[in-house]
Amino acid sequence: MCGICGTFSIGDLRPVSMGLLKDMNRTMVNRGPDDEGYYIDGPVGLAMRRLSIIDLEGGRQPLSNEDSSIWIVFNGEIYNYQELRTDLVKRGHTFRTCSDTEAIVHLYEEYGHDCVTRLNGMFAFAIWDSRARQILVARDRMGIKPLFYCYDPKGNFFFASEIKALLKTSVDRSPNFQAIYDYTSLMYTPTPETAFSAIKKLEPAKILICSLRGITQRSYWDIPAPIAGEEDYSKTSFDEEIIDLIETAVRRQMISDVPIGALLSAGLDSTTISAIMARKLKAPLKTFTIGFPHESYDESSEARLVAQEIGTEHVEKIVDPSMAGPIEDLLAFFDEPFADYSAIPTFIVSKMAAERVRVVLTGDGGDEVFAGYPTHFAFKVSRIFRLIPSWIRKNIVNRIILSLPSSFERISFDYKAKRFVTGADLPFEMAHYWWKVIFNEDDKRRLFTKDFLDQGFDDTFRIFDAHFSRVRKSHPLNQLLYVDAKTFLLDDNLTKVDRMTMANSLEARVPFLDHELVERVSVIPPGIKSKGFQTKSLLRSAVKLLLPPSIRKGKKRGFTPPLPFWIRNELRTFVCEVFSEERLIRSRIIDPKYCKTLLDEHLSGAKDNNRQIWTVLSLVLWLERHPF
Repeated sequence: MCGICGTFSIGDLRPVSMGLLKDMNRTMVNRGPDDEGYYIDGPVGLAMRRLSIIDLEGGRQPLSNEDSSIWIVFNGEIYNYQELRTDLVKRGHTFRTCSDTEAIVHLYEEYGHDCVTRLNGMFAFAIWDSRARQILVARDRMGIKPLFYCYDPKGNFFFASEIKALLKTSVDRSPNFQAIYDYTSLMYTPTPETAFSAIKKLEPAKILICSLRGITQRSYWDIPAPIAGEEDYSKTSFDEEIIDLIETAVRRQMISDVPIGALLSAGLDSTTISAIMARKLKAPLKTFTIGFPHESYDESSEARLVAQEIGTEHVEKIVDPSMAGPIEDLLAFFDEPFADYSAIPTFIVSKMAAERVRVVLTGDGGDEVFAGYPTHFAFKVSRIFRLIPSWIRKNIVNRIILSLPSSFERISFDYKAKRFVTGADLPFEMAHYWWKVIFNEDDKRRLFTKDFLDQGFDDTFRIFDAHFSRVRKSHPLNQLLYVDAKTFLLDDNLTKVDRMTMANSLEARVPFLDHELVERVSVIPPGIKSKGFQTKSLLRSAVKLLLPPSIRKGKKRGFTPPLPFWIRNELRTFVCEVFSEERLIRSRIIDPKYCKTLLDEHLSGAKDNNRQIWTVLSLVLWLERHPF
């Protein structure tokens, strides 16, 4: 696991500055505190920070082939590298190390750009081919590991695992106002954009080739999306096959030369992963969880029961926001505005785990693969709801629901009900987007200043609509799973886990996103994946072969903190300072009066505006770090 960066001067072919390369690389010490390495070949420079996980002595980077014509810097883990190595040795390749990194080098020698299609893992890497005079940059299929890139006016190409490394270059730092506009609806900036106009994210399952002829990109994989009715109906039960695929993914991802553990949230996903790990390890598995002093948010007691049942060495802690340190420092790890406040407890549990292990497996991705969100069956409920005559819905049901008092408890009934009735009459695609929105288009006309809005912005829904357009022939459930994987999973969940674990020099692995498992589940009939109004029907059925009833009914919670209460108590002073009229005016784009209303409503208990408040707060802090 590493942080990587590099540059290729395709404009004037000037030699790379070692000073610049070191400046870029040393912004990412947290991603790799164990070692650093550099390679320069005229206009090309590669650099890495290393967190040693596999082949502790021999896995140093940058790493080359036998004749030093090919060099690589690599971030991630290749779980099938031993099988690849065996095959490559048979084909005549000679290995000098036992690292997974070297397997990629020889795979590139054998298969060229198609080497990525043979990799099972999470990765972002760059290969310099001195004979072809080109750099190949690639990102894993699901986007587990990040990769950013940009160009400067002189034709220099730069790439890095984190934006902060690119900000050490001559790249234009102008804000990407459309991305910021979209962020306020989504809590994240959507791929391939970033909050900086000149910096882009490399999309998942894509390779980018940079040569003297310019830049080209292409996709090498996508999540299968069968046409409705053409799913795999070859059998009525997939339980044994699914458990076998999950166990295979977990076994692959447990490979490590350093201590390994699991983040345990007591939900079905992390319970399944932890149970499989506990059975395969010779020593007790180390599991980590956190809790909160608010009952509807706290899962520590359930996690403790799971740990006792599967026999792990369990560590838990009841937390408050002060344990994460200054909030502005935590948010700075994202390099962009980012408003998923579960980043706070994710940072804390990662810090706790990093004191005892170097690698953790998590249950992330289970919801997007196995249909775990209530939104995944909301379209079924809305069809039934629309059978009620319109005048009854609008004049009686909706009025009653919208008049319900606000609750600050976790995903309260009033929150879900109000979201549902206000979006029930929307088209299928728009209704799904509506569940995700923090500030809708009308809200943003009040949130932003007139001068800012006068620049003109596209409706944020276009992002979801573009993904829906690729899978409109698929069953509605498969459409939702595809879109969630391309948006919320990619730019929120995976981003949060990567930044918060790497901030603590901890590697996180996600077995549910093994691409072979994703491919198989994608073509299983929707009626098996989600039966009626039950989430994760397929997974719940499959784990009967693995888990006792006492621990296989875990409710979905995750590490969601009681932010509505924190804003009114522990974080009240901090939030009020950020929301001061002076600081909001200084942002140049946010309307102070509207924000004051949001905060006053929340502090008085009239409305739960915690998501909107945190979205604004993160944006204000980012604008203060990157003024324009």
